[in-house]
Amino acid sequence: MNPDSAIIERARRVRLMLFDVDGVMTDGTIYIGQGAEAMKGFNVRDGLGLKLLAQAGVEVGLLSARRSGIVDARAAELGIELVRQGEGDKRSAYAILLAERGLDWPESGYMGDDLPDLPVLTRCGFAASVPQACDAVKSRVHYVSAARAGSGAVREVCDLIVAAKGLLESAVARYAR
Repeated sequence: MNPDSAIIERARRVRLMLFDVDGVMTDGTIYIGQGAEAMKGFNVRDGLGLKLLAQAGVEVGLLSARRSGIVDARAAELGIELVRQGEGDKRSAYAILLAERGLDWPESGYMGDDLPDLPVLTRCGFAASVPQACDAVKSRVHYVSAARAGSGAVREVCDLIVAAKGLLESAVARYAR
């Protein structure tokens, strides 16, 4: 999906961008060994996208209904301090995060993929999802990535926001020296 001017304007206003984990940052597969979660796969390009987004002045965070030490480890590796796990009521958790930062819903974005994400996706200023999300989500978001979950979808959204803010070329230039 090529973003139109309305999507770009929504992305430009984002000051806080949160991401669901399972089904967005990962492909949604959860490997469970003898009584405990064992592994999740994360895309390294997604990780760099999150860092570029933070460098562009957008606060980045993770908001998940599940709890996982693996998510804490990945967030620490990426320098993401805003991590909320075990949040069954994502709308309330998100509203608290906005209030703590003095932000309104239109200044925020969220990327999710399933029904528990809808209360946030239908209120935030920039709502994004992935192609394999359920139809009820895809029909209600502003942007559906071309890339699949766990395979560059997060990077695509991060790049879209950074570009909307007019900062993508300077981000690229830092690496092209």
